[in-house]
Amino acid sequence: MFLLYCSMPYLLLLLPFSSWTQKLPTRDEELFQMQIQDKTYFHDSSGIPDGAEISSYLFRETPKRFFFVVEEDNTPLAVTVTPCDAPLEWKLSLQELPEESSGESSGEPEPLEQQKQQIINEEGTELFSYRGNDVEYFVSSSSPSGLYQLELLSTEKDTHFKVYATTTPESDQPYPELPYDPRVDVTSLGRTTVTLAWKPSPTASLLKQPVQYCVVINKEHNFKSLCAVEAKQNVDDAFMIAPKPGLDFSPFDFAHFGFYSNSNSGKDRSFLKSSSKFGRHTYSKPKIDLEKICIGNKNIFTVSELKPDTQYYFDIFAVNVHTNMSTAYVGTFARTKEEAKQKTIDLKDGKVTDVFIKRKGSKFLRFAPVSSHQKVLFFVHSCLDAIQIQVRRDGKLLLSQNVEGVRQFQLRGKPKAKYLIRLKGSKKGASMLKILATTRPNKQSFPSLPEDTRIKAFDKLRTCSSVTVAWLGTQERNKFCIYRKEVDDNYNEEQKKREQNQCLGPDMRKKSEKVLCKYFHSQNLQKAVTTETIKGLQPGKSYLLDVYVIGHGGHSVKYQNKLVKTRKFC
Repeated sequence: MFLLYCSMPYLLLLLPFSSWTQKLPTRDEELFQMQIQDKTYFHDSSGIPDGAEISSYLFRETPKRFFFVVEEDNTPLAVTVTPCDAPLEWKLSLQELPEESSGESSGEPEPLEQQKQQIINEEGTELFSYRGNDVEYFVSSSSPSGLYQLELLSTEKDTHFKVYATTTPESDQPYPELPYDPRVDVTSLGRTTVTLAWKPSPTASLLKQPVQYCVVINKEHNFKSLCAVEAKQNVDDAFMIAPKPGLDFSPFDFAHFGFYSNSNSGKDRSFLKSSSKFGRHTYSKPKIDLEKICIGNKNIFTVSELKPDTQYYFDIFAVNVHTNMSTAYVGTFARTKEEAKQKTIDLKDGKVTDVFIKRKGSKFLRFAPVSSHQKVLFFVHSCLDAIQIQVRRDGKLLLSQNVEGVRQFQLRGKPKAKYLIRLKGSKKGASMLKILATTRPNKQSFPSLPEDTRIKAFDKLRTCSSVTVAWLGTQERNKFCIYRKEVDDNYNEEQKKREQNQCLGPDMRKKSEKVLCKYFHSQNLQKAVTTETIKGLQPGKSYLLDVYVIGHGGHSVKYQNKLVKTRKFC
């Protein structure tokens, strides 16, 4: 049996052993269970039961010492120190037990401060030392009796850590055991998924103790303990309200800035939540890019929703469900696969190109004029739903627009410039479009259009056998063809939109639907209007009217169609 206590200024370090052995916890099992349920016992007392893990805090360049007594020779001893978020320097040393009272001749015990200084000043025999951020152990199957000192120091920053010590290491086994091969393997790798596999802990497979596995994913580095993961996740919550050196820590203070006793097996604590359950307000920054997922006793797991062509680090921790104490496997890392490279379509100056895009898909096009140019015109005709177009010149974004119907964009040119066009389809379904790029706007095969491509019907001019409509033209002389189609009375706008593909030309229409074709234009845009009376219709019938404008290269664009109805009685 040993007794462990910390050299804080307010602690009574060296009362006669006959008195402080009664006050400090022992390994008596009933007393141990009672003490382990009472968190305030650990926070407010220097004593820690044999076989319990504690959490504590270190200020930078301020050493902290723990002492414990091994009362009998040939006692097994195991000490485990877990750095949480900074490397530690720690050493374990053995000192002679001081006399219970060195002032026997006078009958008066030595003053407390003198006894305390006696221990601190004695160097003792160094048994073990370590420097780093690994979880490190000291194990001895037969330790001599005496006073043991554990001294810890952080030279980088304020930090916290965990300590576990026991005189019955064989029976305790609070940390899950690792298999003979503790590596984590990547068994499958995709653009957004990685599948991990590892050998089960003998603690679960052989000893039948309850063990669950927790997977930690991040983009920075592997972790050596769950304590380090927790410190990374809760860095703001834990240290915004860290205590100042020299204060007498109350149970409230310890519980409030993230210190836990892992001995409480009755409660499951999530590492993804703030440790604060009290009234003091804390200020947290946005969460870092780190995720922890506990998956039960499975030893294979697929991580999903990752980013393509990105390196991730993966760690597996075996966690004792009863004690909440954990052991880290040897972590691994992997880079997800790249996105499939898109084929780039080359646009020729003044030539219309048809493009098909899958639902929610995208296409890349390149336009590289062969000669110097002052401006570039892009004509985009979205045949179905709206699409998004982005144009970059030598990597610089010049244009980002949603296009529905026909749109024209004019951009300033640049010698030897190259243009990359990205077309993104609709979420509703596949997209079809026509696109033309040219540096010679006067010589292009795409027909010019007015800003308003609606067809207007004159209600007062309706008869039982005819309707009169009008539409706008341009300064350029174009050919216009008008078609009609009889539809049911319940034909609505939604049906019209669903059936319409604006890129289908008049060559796809029935000859019986054709009304006429004609040319017109006007230098005065206010007068660039044409009207047409469509005759030979049936009384009280509904008709869908389409107007096509056909360019010099034979490419056509359809105006917005119009639903009209003849009068039933005249």
